[in-house]
Amino acid sequence: MAEAVWSTDTGEAVYRSRDPVRNLRLRVHLQRITSSNFLHYQPAAQLGKDLIDLATFRPPPTASGHRPDEDEEEEVVIGWQEKLFSQFEVDLYQNEAACQSPLDHQYRQEILKLENSGGRKNRRIFTYTDSDRYTNLEEHCQKMTTAASEVPSFLVERMANVRRRRQDRRGMEGGILKSRIVTWEPSEEFVRNNHVINTPLQTMYIMADLGPYGKLGYKKYEHVLCTLKVDSNGVITVKPDFTSLKGPYRIETEGEKQELWKYTIDNVSSLAQPEEEEREQRVFKDLYGRHKEYLNSLVGTDFEMTVPGALRLFVNGEVVSAQGYEYDNLYVHFFVELPTSNWSSPAFQQLSGITQTCATKSLGMDKVAYFSYPFTFEASFLHEDESAGSHTLTVSTWRPMELGTVAELRRFFIGGSLELEDISYVRIPGTFKGERLSRFGLRTETTGSVTFRLHCLQQSRAFMESSSLRKRMRSVLDRLEGFSQQSSIHSVLEAFRRARRRMQEARESLPQDLVGPSGATVS
Repeated sequence: MAEAVWSTDTGEAVYRSRDPVRNLRLRVHLQRITSSNFLHYQPAAQLGKDLIDLATFRPPPTASGHRPDEDEEEEVVIGWQEKLFSQFEVDLYQNEAACQSPLDHQYRQEILKLENSGGRKNRRIFTYTDSDRYTNLEEHCQKMTTAASEVPSFLVERMANVRRRRQDRRGMEGGILKSRIVTWEPSEEFVRNNHVINTPLQTMYIMADLGPYGKLGYKKYEHVLCTLKVDSNGVITVKPDFTSLKGPYRIETEGEKQELWKYTIDNVSSLAQPEEEEREQRVFKDLYGRHKEYLNSLVGTDFEMTVPGALRLFVNGEVVSAQGYEYDNLYVHFFVELPTSNWSSPAFQQLSGITQTCATKSLGMDKVAYFSYPFTFEASFLHEDESAGSHTLTVSTWRPMELGTVAELRRFFIGGSLELEDISYVRIPGTFKGERLSRFGLRTETTGSVTFRLHCLQQSRAFMESSSLRKRMRSVLDRLEGFSQQSSIHSVLEAFRRARRRMQEARESLPQDLVGPSGATVS
């Protein structure tokens, strides 16, 4: 008996298409594999004359003319989000009392039309569309390891009850927040109504009713043949992948009578004609051109320049972490103070900030709080003395200290201690006009340190002027270098000509008996 080659790779495959997903067409072929079907797979050379034709064992037709083996094989071509009703749905929606939602009443009307037109064409293969809100439990309860004792995690159990976000849902523009920002004790209904997935997805399931003959329409016999997911970016996820040249997939049913089914999934979407592809390319080119023009209109063509002689400084900073403090739940309230000489900032610029409260974690011997709090500011300088680039600064901090046991007890149990009335007192205050600043009597204590990361950008007209000046100087030097080379060659050739002329004059002035045949002089 010849063995069937099965495809065991049931993982998902990801495709990307720019064509509308409504053009997707799948052909699904489902067949029951029984012992008699396996005998049909024998090669003709192995069949002897004494073998009885298997067709004689086919069951006789029923009173309605239907053969049971007609339910053993089915092939259906399905489009994207095409609804094919199952026997369970047909029996359910024919009862008007079972229809609760508008979608249920819509399905009831469609099923009644099908019954009036001769019934549904499909028998075992049906679909669940995105509107059905069907959720396959396999997606939420699939195991992540090979351990037999693995149980679903807390996150898996919570995600099994949330609803997916519909692609056609639109948010409120300019709406006012009508609920609290933070809900400390959310209820189950609150989680179900407010939890959404970031990327909008549309899902479709191709199902099969693998119940025995005469027992179609039971939920326990439903099996997922293929899961299709499409997001708004044109990414198509298929699980399992299209069969193509691979072998068919297999399903083994459970129960007293185990049965074996095989099925294939093929992409039979029609190919676009060359004229349509060319027209589509033109449409995309025009769309991209219009989008580029729209972006250019938002940016503009005028580049904002600084005033002559000024340096513009952009700082993108980050409060990275704080370490070395004795208590937990830290936050940083920071100020940026510009030097009074030649530095300025726009009036709308905010030169202070406060981070979120952050718990600490143990890192070696220290407790570190990681803030990762970004901030940015802009300043202008009249000269070009500062350098740009990336800088990481670690600033040591201190706090005012009050002597006495009572002050320490108050700080430990109640919280709070001495604070500076003027925050600029940490350095030389801007209002100080003297020569020496005395802090006698102020007792301080070293605490921890805060790490900052700064990324600086500079803008100045002088950069453009110096760049153009360097280019002009380079071109001038290149030309001078060429001229100097040519002039040096000419001077060398001229020196050779003068030397030969003098040698010729000297030979003519000497007596003939002192001149050799080769022109050399004899001493």
